Parts: sequence; structure tokens; C-alpha cells
Amino acid sequence: MKIIAISGSLRPSSTNTALLHAVAKLAPKDLDLTIYNGLADLPHFTPELDGDTLPRVVKDWRALLEKSDGVLISTPEYAYGIPGVLKNALDWIVPSGELVDKPVATISASPSELGGSKAHASLMLTLTALAANLVKGGSVTIPFVSKKLNANGELIDINTVQSLKFLLDALVRGIIDNRK
Repeated sequence: MKIIAISGSLRPSSTNTALLHAVAKLAPKDLDLTIYNGLADLPHFTPELDGDTLPRVVKDWRALLEKSDGVLISTPEYAYGIPGVLKNALDWIVPSGELVDKPVATISASPSELGGSKAHASLMLTLTALAANLVKGGSVTIPFVSKKLNANGELIDINTVQSLKFLLDALVRGIIDNRK
């Protein structure tokens, strides 16, 4: 089973990326969870580039999603929405449809008490437009995320660990159900 994990943050010390690393550590050995690091390399979306002149990095992005069994997205909240780089990456797959019926789970995390709930709502709206299969139980918002990681970016909050385990289990179930 192959899952692509995407952090909506480009920051090297991103808490959202740290959460994806925590999920990867929770994954069973037979699950291939790869964290995608190419958001910054994707050009700004424009329909004029979608065709014979499609950049190689976009072809690779689409192929990676196509070959995956499921997708996990973790996003911070910027100005009550998802970061532009994440929205740009999702815009690149509107015309090609790699997320149509693909099982997807989502995390939003923020230092605020709302856990990035507005970004989460924005992400869910975009994923719905992309016809992604938003798996039941595959959605978590994490408030006060900075307090749940140590200085090395490692998850130290047991409740958050449990939430991420449930999220990963829901995504795996969604992938299995999607294969039927």
C-alpha cells in the first residue's frame, strides 16, 4: 500500500511536516508512506502550460499521485486559508484528475486554539471540487500544535498520537474499501 503525504508548509521546521513524520513512524512496516517534498518546485498553475508544454515537475507530481493508493495532507492555516503553494499543487491536478475517487485524509494544525479549522474547511472544499474520496474518520484538527512537539519536532502528546493513529487507520480502511 502506497500513501503520499503532503505538507502544506515549506518551512524547514514546519510543525505540519513534523506531524507527517510522526504518522510515518506510526505506519506499519508494510505500508509505504512517502512525504512529498516538491511543492516549492511546482510552477504557478496556468492552463496554458497544461498540454504539450507541461513541465516535467508537474508530470512527475501527477504520476506520483496516480501511482499512490491514498493521500494524506497536513496543512497550516495562513490568513484563514490553505497556503498558496498547497493550493497551487492541487490546482495542477484539476485538469488531470489524479484525486478523483482517491482516498484522502487530512490534518490541519495550528498554534491557535482552533487548530487551523478555517484552513481545514478550505482544504475540504478544494478536495470536494477535485472529487477526492474523503475517508470517514480521516480528518483531524490539532490545536496548540507547538505545545505537542518537543524542541526536535517530535510528537510528545499522547492524545495527538492516538488521533493520528486513528487517522492513519481510517485512511488504510478507505484504501482497502476503494479496492473492492
